[in-house]
Amino acid sequence: MTGVPASAAGGTGRPAPGGKLGAAAVNQASLWNIANILTMVRLVLVPGFVLLLLQDGGYDPAWRAWAWAAFAVAMITDIFDGHLARTYNLVTDFGKIADPIADKAIMAAGLICLSALGDLPWWVTGIILLRELGITLMRFWVIRHGVIPASRGGKMKTLAQGTAVGMYVLALTGPLATLRFWVMAVAVVLTVVTGLDYVRQAVVLRRKGLAAERADQAARMAAEAAALARAAAMGPAPADAGTDARAVAAETVASATAPVDADSGAVEGRGGPEDVHDPDRFAGHAEVEPGR
Repeated sequence: MTGVPASAAGGTGRPAPGGKLGAAAVNQASLWNIANILTMVRLVLVPGFVLLLLQDGGYDPAWRAWAWAAFAVAMITDIFDGHLARTYNLVTDFGKIADPIADKAIMAAGLICLSALGDLPWWVTGIILLRELGITLMRFWVIRHGVIPASRGGKMKTLAQGTAVGMYVLALTGPLATLRFWVMAVAVVLTVVTGLDYVRQAVVLRRKGLAAERADQAARMAAEAAALARAAAMGPAPADAGTDARAVAAETVASATAPVDADSGAVEGRGGPEDVHDPDRFAGHAEVEPGR
């Protein structure tokens, strides 16, 4: 996920035709690239956002407007760093880990602060945070079988959450205050519904993975039995034979029962883990968030 000049990573600095970096540049991706820098900016904005929101007891409209600006910048960088990482194949291990952390951190900070200030019921914060934590842990549970793809509902959930939290950060009154209540209600419903859908996908993915493992094991056992049968059919070898038939049979059995390297099925989430990049990313992301 490197938006930095390829020269910084040993490349030519010119993207391949179509605006995409060549394989050599991708392999030389540097930590200091535009996608990673945007992720770092989002991480730095988290404590800044909290300080701005809680200034003067957390009820000053001016400070809350500044806090909203910091929150909006963080949400915008979330869109662009994932887009750059996917478009230019700018992927680093740092991005795979930091991107979903930054996504969850800014949202969790906003929800917790709003509940602490009494603007948002704690049960709303609890539902959203438990869902996000649960889905993240569930992705690790099934990662050896494959990666759960980001869904349209998950992306809508992320958009609704960001919009609702941003409206609660602002000191709104009148009809706008009523509107933000309904936006948050939609966000909570989408949070629950998409969470249940991801659980269903995880269960199905795990069952298919276990079935494939059992089929592979049965195939190996059949190959072993066939090799043993061929070895028995060869019979005792002549004393003056140049090649030991039993040694050949043993090698046949060993080759038939040798462990097969399984493809772990890990898919870049950044976008993704989610994400890993976080499934709950905007359009074009990949919830591994753990992606983008």
